[in-house]
Amino acid sequence: MRNIKFDVPTKSSVSEENKAILEKIEGGVGFVPNIYATYALSNNALARYTAFANGKTSLNNKEKEVVNLVVSQINGCTYCLAAHTAIGKMNGFSEKEILEIRKGTATFHPKFDALAKLAKSVMENAGKIDDTVLENFFEAGYDKENLVDTIVAIGEKAITNMLHNVTKVPVDFPEAAPLN
Repeated sequence: MRNIKFDVPTKSSVSEENKAILEKIEGGVGFVPNIYATYALSNNALARYTAFANGKTSLNNKEKEVVNLVVSQINGCTYCLAAHTAIGKMNGFSEKEILEIRKGTATFHPKFDALAKLAKSVMENAGKIDDTVLENFFEAGYDKENLVDTIVAIGEKAITNMLHNVTKVPVDFPEAAPLN
């Protein structure tokens, strides 16, 4: 059993640069999510991560949430599952659809289904996916730019999953429903 506890830093306990970033996040979200505050334990990680996470992509918001939900489920990140369940609902997904996406499918939407299956396969096989998964992704209407952006999105979410899985800071979003 681990004795190391990670306290969530406050805005007053982080660098001025991190404080400014956290204040910007708070202005947009309405609060400072604990995972962002945890990035601020490093003088550099919060700025690096937010630049990465907020970078331009060919994926729309719903597609990003498909990737976020699949990756977070595979990595068992309770924080990101809670956060992206809430964000997924804000982007128009139903609870039932979110639960299906977390399983790596989206039978309610063929294009999202191909995306979910690709994200799941990339995660479960460390990128060594079957050609059929990739062919289905392209046949669903995605292109090579979307493929690269999906892989980048997978990596971005996996970083936060690992940060939470190591630090276990408190989840400050409503708990995600368990999968059946």
